[in-house]
Order: sequence, then C-alpha cells, then structure tokens
Amino acid sequence: MIRKGDFVLLVSEEGKEFLLQVDENKIFGTHKGNINLQELIGKEYGITVYTTKGSFAVVRPTIYDFIKRIKRQTQIIYPKDIGYIILRLGITSGSRVIECGTGSGSLATAFAFAVKPFGRVYSYEKREEFQKLAMENLKRAGVEDYVVLKLKDAREGFDEKEVDAIFIDVKVPEELVDSVWESLKPGAPVGFLLPTANQASSLLRKLNEGGFVVTELVEILLRRYKTNPERLRPDDLMNAHTGYLLFARKKEK
Repeated sequence: MIRKGDFVLLVSEEGKEFLLQVDENKIFGTHKGNINLQELIGKEYGITVYTTKGSFAVVRPTIYDFIKRIKRQTQIIYPKDIGYIILRLGITSGSRVIECGTGSGSLATAFAFAVKPFGRVYSYEKREEFQKLAMENLKRAGVEDYVVLKLKDAREGFDEKEVDAIFIDVKVPEELVDSVWESLKPGAPVGFLLPTANQASSLLRKLNEGGFVVTELVEILLRRYKTNPERLRPDDLMNAHTGYLLFARKKEK
C-alpha cells in the first residue's frame, strides 16, 4: 500500500515520468491535468489515476529512478556505468566498500542499495558543499544509514583497512594507488573512472608498478530506442562516452 511520505513514479500514456513524494494536501499539476496526491494514500502500486486530459500509471520507483533524478552540482556517474561497476567489484549485501570522490552521491546511493542491510560504504569527499548535497540525495533514496560520509583529502590515506572493494573518481587517481593498496584485502578489486585516455595511460603505468594486476579497461555505450511499435527506431540522442572504466586486483608487491 502507498503510505504518506512514500515516493511514487507517475508514468503518462506517452511515457513521461514524474518522481513524487506522497503527502497530504498536495496537488501535482501536469500537462494533462492535476492529481491530488493525498488520494493515493492507502491505494496499491500499479493503479491508474485519471485526470481531465489523460491518465497516469502509479508505480513503485526503483533505485535507478532516484539516481536518474538526483540533485547535482557535479558530473555524476550514470546508471549505464554503475551497474557494470557493481558487478565488476563484486559488491553485495555485507560488503565494505570505499568510494573516493562522493560528488553528488549517485554512486554512493547505488553502492548503499547493494550493500544493505549488513554492509557499509565509506565515501570520501574534500568539498563540504558536495558532501551536504550527497547526504540530501542519500536521504531522499532512503539509504543514508548505509553510508559513512568522510570530509577528508584521500591523499592522506583511507581510515578503513581490509575492505572488499574500492572505487576512485578523482582528477589524479595515480596519487591514491598506494593508499588503495594499503586498504584493500589481498586479491580484492579496485575500479577507476577516467574521463580521458591520457589519464588511463598514466594510471596504467602506476598500477603496474604499485602492486596491482590490471584486469580490464572499457567504455560502455548505451543506445536507446523509441518505444512506438509502429515506428521502432533509435532515439535521436545517445549516451555515448562518459568515461573509461579501469579495473584491477591487488597482488603482492
């Protein structure tokens, strides 16, 4: 049942989506008429609500829906990359994960959802304004209890040791290679996001010298299609290059 304070995703007949929090005395105005959100309380997800000009399906949002609409002050890591990162790092319930470069919190949100209820994410950020926004986004998605936000320059080292995985998203990642080696379990994975090819080259050299075996360097492209069955074709715009993903494993030095 939908309760006061729950989030719902409204999906129009044309596929337009709206992520909303249900509250009393709250009217949501749309291009197809108004919806009284109070009337959703006590109803089941999956119902259809009708307005003067159309209808909307009321469905339960997923973590993808929260990340897609995250409030941002920085470039975020996109869902097309996040899913692969989680699988590649083997993150699951109970994992202890370090993230460096909290930014607006999109990856921390996904990591938290993956490690709950028994794991923890330790997310490092040196800019306080980014950390505050990340916490706001974590609370909106309901996963703030699984993330420890740390206001610290990671070049000073990570506080946690023997963690299961680490992900790095900073401008000069090779500066953190030694700190990563000190905090990872033996044989455990680390991932990096690298916007440019020259960053990847510099990091590859440092990893090979610093006690890691590189397992993969990839970029992920996503091509969407229009969902009209009578005119099935690719969308005009495409999520192409967002960054290179580099993965490595800790070994003996």
